[in-house]
Amino acid sequence: MFGVDEAGKGPVLGSMFAAAVAVGDPAALPDDVDDSKKIAPDRREELAAALRDDDRVAVGVAEIPVARIDDPETDMNTLTVAGHAEALSKVADDGAEGFADAGDTSESRFARRVRERVAADIDLVAEHGADETYPVVSAASVVAKVARDSHVASLADEYGPVGSGYPSDPTTREFLAEYVAEYGELPDCARRIWATCEDVLAAHEQSGLGEF
Repeated sequence: MFGVDEAGKGPVLGSMFAAAVAVGDPAALPDDVDDSKKIAPDRREELAAALRDDDRVAVGVAEIPVARIDDPETDMNTLTVAGHAEALSKVADDGAEGFADAGDTSESRFARRVRERVAADIDLVAEHGADETYPVVSAASVVAKVARDSHVASLADEYGPVGSGYPSDPTTREFLAEYVAEYGELPDCARRIWATCEDVLAAHEQSGLGEF
């Protein structure tokens, strides 16, 4: 059985990550595995490490970087499908069965699109809230979230405080505004097509006009 989920679909900074977890026996999963949003960060890291270290568990992770997200030829629904499929392709063999946290309003359409991108012949069911229903999807959500958090930490190492990367985070918005004010352009880690980035650039341009 496998589960697949993603983290980092909505932030204005950095990559999105998808993770797939496959187990022969669901009993191999830690007893307290749950939707990653319900687990403290330190425990998430412990769980992700335990899953990776367990020979009974297969883990696959796919990164969707900013360059792919900013590509005008695609969209986030398609990239979410791609992330799930790329992570699944690392762990799923012919005949494998499992669940995905649906990244589309239509659960059946999302499942079909993911299946079409996986080389193996799999039986996939997509459901909204699957990360709260199926422990194997919860495990995937934990792995994806830990991968995303590690990525954000690496951005902070490079740029200084960047916050969570979400548009609603004041630290993230302050980072973008200060970076654009200093360099006149967005950092490479920013998703340029996000409205937040457009707003920051527009505000910088307006402030420049005000100096004349």
